[in-house]
Amino acid sequence: MSVFTLILLTLPVLFIIISMYLSYRGVAKRGRSRKSAVVRQLISFAAMVIFCVACPLVASAAGDEATAAQAVADNSVGLQYIAAGLVTGLSGIGGGIAVCGAAPAAIGATSEDPKAFGKSLIFVALAEGIAIYGVLISIIILFV
Repeated sequence: MSVFTLILLTLPVLFIIISMYLSYRGVAKRGRSRKSAVVRQLISFAAMVIFCVACPLVASAAGDEATAAQAVADNSVGLQYIAAGLVTGLSGIGGGIAVCGAAPAAIGATSEDPKAFGKSLIFVALAEGIAIYGVLISIIILFV
């Protein structure tokens, strides 16, 4: 592995660490609003995603025609992994948000009436099912 490849692999991690540090420093030390910190985080994340997608595309376009077909095949496999990761990540986030709302309500209902435990557990399990569906779809994306 060359030094250039190692630098390209560590750059996204550095983007995230630096943006998190700057956001923390802006909110905790300087008293800026959290909304502006979240916006800065989203902008830096978008810049990192663009960088991570653009670098391999530019590098594959710079090759000759013999390697262009191989680069297209490599890009499609890479996009397949990106799609599987997005499906799993977004479904996990959605399932977490759903459980965040359903679990406290289930605990409250159970504390008032212990017979409501089974009914309330169903709603929490349905919310967790969202994440499981995401994992199944990502497996389908990767192996079909």
